[in-house]
Amino acid sequence: MLYDGKDYYFSNKYKMQIVDHVGGGDSFGAGLIAASLEGYDAQSSIEFSVAASCLKHSIEGDFNMVSMDEVLKLADGDSSGRVQR
Repeated sequence: MLYDGKDYYFSNKYKMQIVDHVGGGDSFGAGLIAASLEGYDAQSSIEFSVAASCLKHSIEGDFNMVSMDEVLKLADGDSSGRVQR
């Protein structure tokens, strides 16, 4: 959820198997900063941030090894789970 002082914005929910809990919050925060720097609106920002965190939970270790394009793909609704490399 994202609150901008006036309105609440909710992201999609993802059902997934978590590989590693470490770094999910950091990835969410980094996603929120990246979305802000890219000029995303509030709804797109929360979708991007949650997608970044979700993808990080599928990677072992504390570093999110996915690209911005991969996060955008999930945030835009492609939940196939296929990572494009």
